[in-house]
Amino acid sequence: MSTLDPETPPAGEHIHLPGPSLQPVLLALGITLTLVGVTTGRFLLLAGLILTVWVTIRWIGDTRREMRALPEDLDEH
Repeated sequence: MSTLDPETPPAGEHIHLPGPSLQPVLLALGITLTLVGVTTGRFLLLAGLILTVWVTIRWIGDTRREMRALPEDLDEH
């Protein structure tokens, strides 16, 4: 093995991956509605802004809960 090869984690080390979620799709929809609403009317603009803000707040909250649930020893590298 070369010294230039990336270091691989030891066998059995936990790698955290988030679960599946609709939040990225809903955020994209909210942003799209906001942009379409800028050119077509206030209803779509307002609906898009509300959806974008709501999904962003929920996503941040879910991420913070997930990070708190991780074991403490994962960040000691």
